[in-house]
Amino acid sequence: MAKTLKSGDSWEPPASLSKEELVGISDGILAEPDIPYTETEDVFRIHANGMDWDIGCMVYEPTDPARIPTGPDGNKLGIFMTHGGASDWRSIERLAQCFAGKRGYKVCSMTYPGRLYLPDPSRDWPGDTFHDDGGVRTPIWLDGEFISRDEYDVVNDTSLREIYGSRSYARAKKGSNFYYRMAAWPVAFEEGMLDVCRRHLPVGEYSVFTHGHSTGGPFSHYLLQRIENAKGLIGIENSPFAFIFRRMSGHDWPTSFDHVLIRTWRELARYKGAEVAMQEGEKPLFRLAWLMEEIFDMWQQAKRFPQFKAENWLHSDSHPCLTEAARVTAERLKMNAEETHALVDRYLAYGRPLPGPDAKPIPPLLYGINKFSRDHTPPKYNDIVKAEYAAMNPAPKVRVVEIGTGIHSYWKTEDGLPLGVCPVITKVWHDAVMNGYYEV
Repeated sequence: MAKTLKSGDSWEPPASLSKEELVGISDGILAEPDIPYTETEDVFRIHANGMDWDIGCMVYEPTDPARIPTGPDGNKLGIFMTHGGASDWRSIERLAQCFAGKRGYKVCSMTYPGRLYLPDPSRDWPGDTFHDDGGVRTPIWLDGEFISRDEYDVVNDTSLREIYGSRSYARAKKGSNFYYRMAAWPVAFEEGMLDVCRRHLPVGEYSVFTHGHSTGGPFSHYLLQRIENAKGLIGIENSPFAFIFRRMSGHDWPTSFDHVLIRTWRELARYKGAEVAMQEGEKPLFRLAWLMEEIFDMWQQAKRFPQFKAENWLHSDSHPCLTEAARVTAERLKMNAEETHALVDRYLAYGRPLPGPDAKPIPPLLYGINKFSRDHTPPKYNDIVKAEYAAMNPAPKVRVVEIGTGIHSYWKTEDGLPLGVCPVITKVWHDAVMNGYYEV
């Protein structure tokens, strides 16, 4: 049952939670009886930017629909979520399962276009990201359609080596299907999210809360203004709007739009190194060989996930990439000057809030940042994120919960937290919903 607030009540989330408090909350949630729920994969086809796209979404919902709670506005509670830059829906399933199995929410967890391994029901990608023939792993945007080796070159980049090490990309050849897919996918991503919400979390029945881990953050933010029934953000290790993230990172994206990042163990190392340094100081340098062995072992487990990334330039709000991709798509579709200008504007709008008096105001945002997160730190949120939102008119409600443990991969097991901080997020953010934080 929804809790009715008395006039003048004002609930606030905790500013911080200690490790001891986190363990207590997690133990309490995990001790509660489970709500039976189903997990159903929905693979659907949409038509966007003149192309067909197959997109996957996992839907978690109570077996008994009557177990879905209603919020203060009388609507049933649903969550649209999406994963981070390396993965698919499987990386964040612990959070989805907690919300469905402990609070009864209906959860839709969408995989980015191109990331789902459609040929195998397990969704495990075979082999490694680099192939013996010199080719690399590439997206599958349509069932039965594969990017051939002659559609791309493999190129290396060291421009941001101090952050990422040496990185390799599949650079689509101009005029290839790969090239046109890379120019078109942002609209497919938007249309896929809208389709999921329209069918599974319809207006008038559900209130929708969004979550996007890491790279999924900008997408979960711009969805907030594009669906009528979006109520706010559940933001654990969730990048903000792309233009704010660009300020947080301190750099633009170094490649053109037609590059797909092909991940290796280096992507794990850049996180693992920072995380253990934050936890242990300089000590890990004295066991570097051991640490590298751990990273290589982690990669053996991680490479079944997609481990490529096409979304960097939208995540970083790269205006040159967004503009060029839109123009390439407009030329392919034979758009006139006015239509081309509108498509460029649409692409550029993905990185920032929709402006103007007719735009839906940004609903309340509630972020959680973990103590040992490499990129989501209190200074960045206090000095950059909050300041950017405060400068908006109207300024949205923004709060940040500093979580006293955990890494960027918030579902990772640690002492006292078998499901990472997922049970804590389930409780704190549900309390925010039921106590009116998102009611404006």
